[in-house]
Amino acid sequence: MTRVLVVDDEPQIVRALRINLTARGYQVLTAHDGASALTAAADGKPDVVVLDLGLPDLDGTDVIAGLRGWTSVPIIVLSARTDSSDKVSALDAGADDYVTKPFGMDELLARLRAAVRRSATSPTAGEDAVVETASFTVDLAAKKVHRDGAEVHLTPTEWGLLEMLARNRGRLVGQKQLLQEVWGPAYAKESHYLRVYLAQLRRKLEPEPSHPRHLLTEPGMGYRFEL
Repeated sequence: MTRVLVVDDEPQIVRALRINLTARGYQVLTAHDGASALTAAADGKPDVVVLDLGLPDLDGTDVIAGLRGWTSVPIIVLSARTDSSDKVSALDAGADDYVTKPFGMDELLARLRAAVRRSATSPTAGEDAVVETASFTVDLAAKKVHRDGAEVHLTPTEWGLLEMLARNRGRLVGQKQLLQEVWGPAYAKESHYLRVYLAQLRRKLEPEPSHPRHLLTEPGMGYRFEL
């Protein structure tokens, strides 16, 4: 059974979608704000998300970014915002499709089926919102790191580097790819940045920074995140 997470603060829309989706054999999860949406996605592992942008606590684009930190689940934006800049922002953040309100239920259902079909034909890695090592825990949805029961403060750059490695855990990530993803294309040759920031991350997260267990260097090639 396909599981759909509906995120909207308008009860009538949530009710209409739940009725229509349930009648067509979908399992429906619901959330009424951004924080509960991120929690529901992490706990419920939906196959597709239908997301309003105008939420009471977070902007929908922030929710998209939070989801994209750890999952490639299809996201269909359902919003009253019709300005092209809003559509571009949502799609750039990682949304797969954009439907404006008021909407036709048949059209939305067709787009939902198409998104699920595309997702089913794409290879997916094991995706978990929380990555636990023997030394620390990385919450990719909440963008937080905990060690020994306490939150570890990371700079935005440190977080970007750790997130990239954690999302590709167990795989070698090349120096150039890391530099381009975290700092931008203009920094593709600045490998000393990686040495400096990896050293900072190890001091904050590794039990023995000089003998790392989790943030490993592959000399001349790149870095690897190991549990």
